[in-house]
Amino acid sequence: MQQKVATVFGATGFIGRHVVRAFADAGYIVRAVSRSATKAYFLRVYGDVGQVVPVQAHTNDPASIDVAVRGADVVIYLPGVLHASTKGFTRVHRDYPAQVAEAATRHHAKRFVFVSALACDRSQSVYAQTKREGELAVLKAFPKAVVLRPSIVFGPEDGFFGRFAKLARIMPALPLIGGGHTKFQPVYVGDVAKAVFAAATKPASGTTNPEGRIYELGGPRIYSFKELLQMMFKATGLVRPLMPLPFALAAAKASVLQLLPSPPLTVDQVKSLKTDNIVASGSFGLSDLGIESTALEGMLPAMLSRYREGGPARKSA
Repeated sequence: MQQKVATVFGATGFIGRHVVRAFADAGYIVRAVSRSATKAYFLRVYGDVGQVVPVQAHTNDPASIDVAVRGADVVIYLPGVLHASTKGFTRVHRDYPAQVAEAATRHHAKRFVFVSALACDRSQSVYAQTKREGELAVLKAFPKAVVLRPSIVFGPEDGFFGRFAKLARIMPALPLIGGGHTKFQPVYVGDVAKAVFAAATKPASGTTNPEGRIYELGGPRIYSFKELLQMMFKATGLVRPLMPLPFALAAAKASVLQLLPSPPLTVDQVKSLKTDNIVASGSFGLSDLGIESTALEGMLPAMLSRYREGGPARKSA
């Protein structure tokens, strides 16, 4: 029997690595797509010899997208950017996934999965708005596409808890933008990878048919931004004062910080914090994909152990 093929765009990213492993474990040939194939070489150990194949593709080269997609049973689009110009957000979140979805339709892929962002239909940030535009563009090109909207994704080397733990090591205090009242529903990266796999492979029949559906992915509990920082402090021992910072003042500071090469805060990120990042009532979620969500409390201490006094990060500092 011929092995099935999964093409994963954004394979080298935080979520992508887990998605590649999930499909490789299930016996798929996985095309791990990135802008440079060499950057995906490390993923080859996730499967047997020749099972994970690094592939180079770029939005400026439609032929490379065709090569990556041709013959694939399922196509996954994961890329996202946290800080960019409006043009940059639009290219990565809307234009590129639309190109990939069009290629998937052209080459008769059985399923297309687009990873978007929770609250993209409610937030006024450019990040969120371009993610929503991406959903609409993908569904136009591939009407039976499955859309996944995760809340902030946690796991080893994530971009949220690890980021604030690093800041806590060098800053005397951390800002509570908008008073820290924004609500989040963190979801474990392993659960997101399971959701991608389920969305790509569940049968196209019955009440659990995922085709054309939007799933909002959140963990079992809702927390305020302040509560998440307090949990990070408890897990690392890096206790710092939390200084409330009104949105207007945060935006003013961000307008300067976003000029840095790798900005710790942008005006658009401040704007995104004005909208709660939680699963909407009545939406499809992890349970509809047969997945039990993982609690943050049980994962956080191990995730952040390297930031504790005497941990690996401390020893090498």
